[in-house]
Amino acid sequence: MLCAAAYSQGNTSDTAIISTNDISFIDTTIDYDELFRDFDAFMDSILLPRSFLLISASVAKGYYNFLNKANSSIDASKRLTYSPTIGYYHKGGLGITTTGYMANDETSMNLYQFAISPSYDYLQNRNMATGISYTKFFTKDSLPFYTTPIQNELSAYFTYRNWWIKPMIAFSYGWGSRTDYSERETSIQDLRLRRRGFTYVNTEETVSDFSIMTSLRHDFYWIDVFGKKDHVRFTPQVSFTSGTQKFGFNQSSGTYVTNLRTANNVLFNSENVYLDDELKFQPLSLSLFLRGEYSIGKFFVQPQLIFDYYFPATTSNFNTLFSFNTGFIF
Repeated sequence: MLCAAAYSQGNTSDTAIISTNDISFIDTTIDYDELFRDFDAFMDSILLPRSFLLISASVAKGYYNFLNKANSSIDASKRLTYSPTIGYYHKGGLGITTTGYMANDETSMNLYQFAISPSYDYLQNRNMATGISYTKFFTKDSLPFYTTPIQNELSAYFTYRNWWIKPMIAFSYGWGSRTDYSERETSIQDLRLRRRGFTYVNTEETVSDFSIMTSLRHDFYWIDVFGKKDHVRFTPQVSFTSGTQKFGFNQSSGTYVTNLRTANNVLFNSENVYLDDELKFQPLSLSLFLRGEYSIGKFFVQPQLIFDYYFPATTSNFNTLFSFNTGFIF
């Protein structure tokens, strides 16, 4: 009777269940071992340190505040900003980047600013990355639009890479001399005079700004999409930025190549800065970045769409910006 009871609990073969020995549902034309080896090699190539040379150029739309001499007003104009970049990054962590910034100033294309950025990144740990960089900006005098008097920036970041969603925190401190400020004081006073109804005079010997950015992102990868040695990446990122933002940073959204160290673009367009007379720490912006990348061999293209809400602005807080970047990595 016990045997009969035990037999009654035994299930007959269910044709809906696939046997562990049945491999008919597997596409045998795919070499899965090779596919996983390729993916492992791909992840190693973007996580393990290596030396490389970067040459790229980006195009992005931004706002520029022009001084209208005809009616003594400030006109905000949306213009394309062109940014050629060249950089070298050693696998030991040291790097150097040079970037130029060009825009149409209503007369001709104007290379109004360029920057040099030495940097160091610690990349030996695959679970995290951290680094620091210093940027020196060189800006033309007598420009028809406002540029921030901040000519030096010190930035640092930390990101944890072992989670599905990667958190990051970045700090930026920018400063300039009294001479740098005086050269642009007239433009700043004009902007504040027309926006607030009085003239603002700064008596400090130095000017400075500080910001903190926190972000969450995830990278989606597809390899061998259209052929061998290519890949597609899509990266959504949410960023929240706080700081003083009295004079505005020079930072802008630039290249975010897979092999670049930080990939922590902060969207601060110095030409679209909302000038505030109070030096206080406050929420600045909440941004959603939708980044794409297609890379084949040494060549890459990177479109980027940004939805940005800027808290200090009294009007037009929400902006949508688009940028396109392309270049080579050797």
